[in-house]
Amino acid sequence: VRLVESGGGWVQPGGSLRLSCAASGFAFSGISMSWFRQAPGKERELVARISGAGTSTVYANSVKGRFTISRDNARNMVYLQMNSLKPEDTAVYYCNYSPLGIDYWGQGTQVTVSE
Repeated sequence: VRLVESGGGWVQPGGSLRLSCAASGFAFSGISMSWFRQAPGKERELVARISGAGTSTVYANSVKGRFTISRDNARNMVYLQMNSLKPEDTAVYYCNYSPLGIDYWGQGTQVTVSE
């Protein structure tokens, strides 16, 4: 299993970023995928989850209406479109695959929102 995140960076408040996760090593299209984030001194938290077919999504209350998770099963990719970013969105963002309770993580991508 390999998960590789990209797309992080620095952005001013109100800006946008699109994160990508390239997945390999497992049957991608039938599996729910998630984005988590971890801010300094805080626990890792779920940001968004998408079903295997992409027809069902779940979002943390803190990002609802601002973030959109999507996937391309033909390319084994998961995306997180982040709009109206706030300083409190600053964190390392991780792609997650969790079959049968076993967590697989990517290396993470840093998102920094500041003036």
